[in-house]
Amino acid sequence: MTASIDPVELARELIKSPSVSPARGEVFDVLARELERLGFIIHRWVMGEPPDGPTENMVAIRGQGSPHFGFAGHLDVVPAGDNWSVDPFEAAVEDGILIGRGANDMKSAIGAFVAAVSAIEQKSGTLSFLITGDEEGYATYGTPRIIEWLNERQIRPDMILIGEPTSVERLGDTVKIGRRGSVNMWIDVPGVQGHVAYPHRTTNPIPPLARVIAALDSLHLDDGTDAFPPSNLEFTGIDTPTHASNVIPGSATAQLNIRFNNLHKGAELVRAVEEIAEREAPGAKVRARISGEAFLTPAGPLYDLVVAAIRDETGQAPELSTGGGTSDGRFLIQLCPVVDFGLPNATMHKVGECAAVEDIRALSRIYRRIIERVFA
Repeated sequence: MTASIDPVELARELIKSPSVSPARGEVFDVLARELERLGFIIHRWVMGEPPDGPTENMVAIRGQGSPHFGFAGHLDVVPAGDNWSVDPFEAAVEDGILIGRGANDMKSAIGAFVAAVSAIEQKSGTLSFLITGDEEGYATYGTPRIIEWLNERQIRPDMILIGEPTSVERLGDTVKIGRRGSVNMWIDVPGVQGHVAYPHRTTNPIPPLARVIAALDSLHLDDGTDAFPPSNLEFTGIDTPTHASNVIPGSATAQLNIRFNNLHKGAELVRAVEEIAEREAPGAKVRARISGEAFLTPAGPLYDLVVAAIRDETGQAPELSTGGGTSDGRFLIQLCPVVDFGLPNATMHKVGECAAVEDIRALSRIYRRIIERVFA
């Protein structure tokens, strides 16, 4: 068996390879090098053009037959931002804390799973890594293309664990067993531009847009379900093409996002917004981009494996949650049962993103317990 890999050191190497979404190249080289040492067959490809590409994807496979356990994750990160106390791509360790863009979301989890795999002897079955460079973007060339690749080759995992940072207060307190859907919409209201002193020669688009916003703001989507919190509609932007104080604009746009549970479908919500927009502002147009539908993994062996491993390592039973944002589980659920489990998520996407070194090591031990149970 190959010598065990240090999850923290591998996480540091991954962080030192900047990989703002969409990502490709060096950061995938680092991961591929370690997986090849562990006997994985590596498949890599780059596809797509700006702005959503080029994106690199990787499928790494070791072994054959059942059971087939997959680990899914992403090597891309959000932009670093300003005012870090250290270089965000230096991967500094200070007082037991690993600091860097991707330390929390989710290069440390990838390091933890690789380290877990390096510490076991796999005598049967299949292990796979499904790694994209486009989770933080629109996933145009990311995980959906990995699924296509697997389907073309009739490769289907029996279960998939995603290493997203799901814990809240402490490692192991939360596992995500489903995710809400997400749809972004832009409502464009047309007008006629002109001087504010001559309103009779203009058509001001702002008042009708305000009526649309008010109607949508009062819209009650649902009260939630046993598994999901209530759906919520939030406005994320309002804009006009002109910002002068003496000009009535020729158009006005509102941007919104709906995070929705499994009582809804994305297309149905788009139609509902279109109807309200047309009623309150005739001629308004709605543009929409559905990022994913809500999903829920039914109770079963994957739940049991993850919960038992967390309990054995931490002494606590995790909450099984569907709250928070979405993940690539919204695509991977097409293949098999999926859950998300990883580090405490308080600093993901923030300036100063970080993870406790001991949490990374403990996460790797939990992952090892899961794998050992799968292949017992």
